[in-house]
Amino acid sequence: MAAKKKNAKKPAKAKGPVELIISKSRTKAAVKKSNVSSDFYGALDAAVRGMIAGAENRAAANGRKTLRPQDL
Repeated sequence: MAAKKKNAKKPAKAKGPVELIISKSRTKAAVKKSNVSSDFYGALDAAVRGMIAGAENRAAANGRKTLRPQDL
């Protein structure tokens, strides 16, 4: 008799930190006269995500699906 295959569930992926949409190296390169704290990157990422969400809301309110510079 052939052994039946078990429907083994894949282990759930551990929810780690959210991937940043900003580049740490480019951010650091853009800073000329200061040091960059490790906490700064997360705060910058949150600010950028907030700006994108606001731009999406403004575009939708104007009946558009395309983000434009004026949405910022």
